[in-house]
Amino acid sequence: MASNVDKIKELIAKRQEARLGGGIKRIEAQHQKGKLTARERIELLLDEGSFEEYDMFVTHRTKSFGLENEKYYSDGVVTGRGTIDGRMIYVFSQDFTVFGGSLSETFAQKICKIIDEATKVGAPVIGLNDSGGARIQEGVRSLAGYAEIFQRNIMASGVVPQISAIFGPCAGGAVYSPALTDFILMTQKNSYMFVTGPKVVQTVTGEVISTEDLGGPEVHASKSGVSHFLTDSEEEGILLIRKLIDYLPQNNLEEPPIIRNDDPIDRLEDKLNEIIPDSPNKPYDVKDVIRYTVDSADFLEVQASYAKNIVIGFARYNGRPVGVVANQPMFLAGVLDINASRKAARFVRFCDAFNIPIVTFVDVPGFLPGSAQEYGGIIIHGAKLLYAFGEATVPKITITLRKSYGGAHDVMSCKQLRGDVNYAWPSAEIAVMGARGAIEVLESRNISKITNEEERVKYLQEKETEYLEKFANPYQAAKYGFIDDIIEPRNTRFRIIRSLEALANKKQLNPPKKHCNLPL
Repeated sequence: MASNVDKIKELIAKRQEARLGGGIKRIEAQHQKGKLTARERIELLLDEGSFEEYDMFVTHRTKSFGLENEKYYSDGVVTGRGTIDGRMIYVFSQDFTVFGGSLSETFAQKICKIIDEATKVGAPVIGLNDSGGARIQEGVRSLAGYAEIFQRNIMASGVVPQISAIFGPCAGGAVYSPALTDFILMTQKNSYMFVTGPKVVQTVTGEVISTEDLGGPEVHASKSGVSHFLTDSEEEGILLIRKLIDYLPQNNLEEPPIIRNDDPIDRLEDKLNEIIPDSPNKPYDVKDVIRYTVDSADFLEVQASYAKNIVIGFARYNGRPVGVVANQPMFLAGVLDINASRKAARFVRFCDAFNIPIVTFVDVPGFLPGSAQEYGGIIIHGAKLLYAFGEATVPKITITLRKSYGGAHDVMSCKQLRGDVNYAWPSAEIAVMGARGAIEVLESRNISKITNEEERVKYLQEKETEYLEKFANPYQAAKYGFIDDIIEPRNTRFRIIRSLEALANKKQLNPPKKHCNLPL
C-alpha cells in the first residue's frame, strides 16, 4: 500500500504531465509557429499566481479509431478562474498540442462548467481559441458538445461579459461560440475563422481562394466586421483584453468600475472651438473631438477598421467608463449605411446590457442613398440602431456637432428616443435635409417658372441663404426643448461630466416582456 508521501509524489508527477499537454515536441512546434501554449496564454492574461485550474485530470472517453491508446490530461483545453487586476475572471484556453485542440465531449463539458459557474457568481468569461474543430472520432458527441457550449453562451449573454480571442484556427461549428460572445479579437499571423474552408468552397462553388482571403484577420476586421480587435501578436492581444476588462462591470447587476482621475474635469480645450471647418462639406476627424474631451485622451476604439463612417469605443469621463458613438466625417461624410448602423447598434445594446452610459457625438448628413443600400435592407438595419438607442435605459448624453439631417437625426439618440441630456454646439444644423435639397422641394413650382438661368441661380441662392439662416443653427431645435442647451465647444468635457454625475442614479424600466422583437 502506497504511503501518503508516495501519493503526493504521484500527484505532483501527474500535474507535471498535465502541464506538458501534448508533450515537449508539440510545444516546440507551437512555438516555432510563433504561438504560445494554452497555459502560457493564461499566465500572461491573469494576475501572477491567481490561476485556479479546474478538471486538470479529465481525459476523453473515446474507444474508437485507436484513441483509447492515446490520452492526455486536460484533454485539449485548460479551464479555471483567476483575477485581472484583482477582479475575478473565468477562462478557458484551447490546447493545440493535444489532438490539434479538437473538441471532444469532455472538452466541451469542461468549458460548459466554467461558463455555468461564471454566470452563477457573476464574473466575465474569456475564451482563448486555438482549435482544429470537432474531434471527428467522436462523431455526433462532439457536435452535441458544441451545441452545449452555444447554449451556455446564449444564457450568459447580457449577464456577464464574454470575450473571445482567436489565436489559431477557428473553423466550422467552432466559429459560432465566439460569434455569440460580446467581443472577438484576432491576431495578424496565425488566426483565421470561417464556416467552410477553402477546399470545401472550391469543391462546392468552384471558387479558388486562400485561407487568408477567406477568413483571415484583415478580412474579418475590415470586411465582415466579425472581429472587433486586431493585434500584431498574442502578447499584444492579451494586454488589450486586460485593458478592455477595465472598462466593464463584472456582470449586469453591477456598475462599471470608476477609477481615480487626475485630468481636471473643468479642463478647457480651446482647439474644439476651431475644429469645425467653415465649409459644411469639409471633413474633420471626430476622434480628435473624442480625445480632447475624455480623460487623458485615452480612447479604446472598437472595430476600428470596419464601417469607418461611424466610430465606437470606450473612454472615461472623470474616471467613469462610457461607451462612445460618433459619426465620422472623414469617411463617407459620416453618413449612416448598413454596416455603420449594425456596428453601432450592437455596441449600444452591449453598453445598455452592462450599465455603461452612452455619449453620442452627432455629425450625420443622412442615410446613404442608392439601390445597393435599399436592396441590402438599409430600412431594417437602420431600424436596429434606432431600436437600440430607444430601448437603452442607461444615461444617454448627445452632443450635436454639425449636421443632423432627416431620419438620421432621429436615429442618433435624439431627445425623443429618451435622450437624457442633448447638447448642441453653435455650429449644429438640425433640419429635415440640407439647404439645396430642401429648396428644390419647397420651391420647385416657383423655380420652374423662372426661364432665365441667371435669375434661377440667384433665386436659388437667396432661398438657400434664407433656409440656412433658419436651420443652419441649433436655436430652432432649442426653442422646442429638443436641445437642452447650446454649449461652447471647449466646455464640452465639463458639461458631459456634470451630466454623467447628475444621471449616476438614473432608474428607467422598459415594459415587462419575454424579449423584444429586434428588427434583425
